[in-house]
Amino acid sequence: MATPPDTQDEEMAVSYSTPATSSGLLRAPTRSLLAGVYAPTPCFFDHNEEVDVDAISKHTARLARAGLAGITTQGSNGEAVHLAPYERQLVTHTTRAALDNAGFTHIPIIVGCGAQSTRESISLCREAAESGGDYVLILPPSYYKASYSHSSLLSHFRAIASASPLPVVIYNYPGAAAGIDLDSDTLLELAKHPNIVGAKLTCANVGKLARVVAGTSSSLLTPDADKDAELAPPLLHTPKTTPTPSISDLTPEPDHTTSSPAAFTVLAGSADFLLPSLSVGAAGGLVGLANITPKTCVALQRAYEANDFKRARWLQEILARSDEVVQKMGVVGTKVVLQALFKYGGHARRPLPRVGEDISNEQAMEWVRGFQEAMNVEEELR
Repeated sequence: MATPPDTQDEEMAVSYSTPATSSGLLRAPTRSLLAGVYAPTPCFFDHNEEVDVDAISKHTARLARAGLAGITTQGSNGEAVHLAPYERQLVTHTTRAALDNAGFTHIPIIVGCGAQSTRESISLCREAAESGGDYVLILPPSYYKASYSHSSLLSHFRAIASASPLPVVIYNYPGAAAGIDLDSDTLLELAKHPNIVGAKLTCANVGKLARVVAGTSSSLLTPDADKDAELAPPLLHTPKTTPTPSISDLTPEPDHTTSSPAAFTVLAGSADFLLPSLSVGAAGGLVGLANITPKTCVALQRAYEANDFKRARWLQEILARSDEVVQKMGVVGTKVVLQALFKYGGHARRPLPRVGEDISNEQAMEWVRGFQEAMNVEEELR
C-alpha cells in the first residue's frame, strides 16, 4: 500500500535531518583520526571481475604494517562507481577485518560516500557505518553542475552531515567533480557544522589549505547554533614538540597518548605537495602514492615532525617525481605497478583499459620503471 503524500514528506524531512542510528543519536567514532599518512585503497578484482577479498586483505595489512594512520575505501582509487552497494559494503567490511586480524584495531577507515543526490549520499553513509567505517568522505555532486548554486551545495553537505551516523570529511577534488572547486570561505562555513570534522584537499592549493587550517583552530571555530547533531569527538594531531620515532624505525604503531585535540583536520590530497602542506599545519595526507610507497610517505612526515627538513625535502623531491607518474597513469597504472612489484593488483573493471589489450606491455613497463627511484628508498626503509 502506498504511503500517503503527507507522511512521505515527513519521512523525507526526518531522513535529511536526523542521524541514522537505531537510537536516533549520532554514533561517536571509536577510532580517532591521527596525524599521519592515509591511503585511498584500490578495490581489487579477480579474473572474472569479482571482488578479490584476499587481495584487499593483503594490501590493507601491508599498508598498516608500513605505519599508515588510516585507510580510505571507495575513494578515487577505489572504483566506487563500478561497485554495487553490497560490494561497497563488502570492501569496507573486508578492510576492517583485515586491520583487526593484523592487530591494527586502532586504525580508522574513512569511506567514500559522495553521490549525485543528497539522498543517496545519506544512504551510503548509513551503509558505511553498518560495514565498519569510522568516517565518511564526501565529494561534491557534479552531474548537474550548471544548475547548482552556492547555497544548494552548502545545503547538500549540511544535510548529509546532519543525517550521517559517521563524522564527515569534505573532499575537494575539482578533477573528479567537473571542475567544482570549493574555496576556503565555503570550507570554513561548512566546518561550522558539528559533524563536519575535516577536509581532504586534492586541489593542490596550499594557500587555501593554510587558510582552512588557520580558520578552523579550536579557538575560532563556532558550531552552527541551528544544527541538531551532537559535536563529534575531536580529531587528533601530533604536536611538533612530541618526540617521534627514528625515521628508520618503520613499523611501530602510532602513539595514541601524545596527541593533542583539534576541532578540524585538514589533509593534503596528493603526495607531491605533502611537505608544503605539513609546513602550514596539515595533519598529514590522504595520498594515492601511499598504496605503492607507504613507508617513504610516512618517512617524509616523520622527518618533518623531527625537524629534519633536509631529509624531508629530499624525500619530497622523490615522492613528487613518483607522484607525477601516478597522476598520469591513474588507478589502472597503480594496479599494474602493484601487480609487478607485489604480485597482486589485477585489472580494473571495464571499460577501464587493460594491459595487453588497450595498453601495451611497453607502456606498463615504463610505468613500473617510473617508480624505481622511490622503490629503492622504500627497500632501504624496510
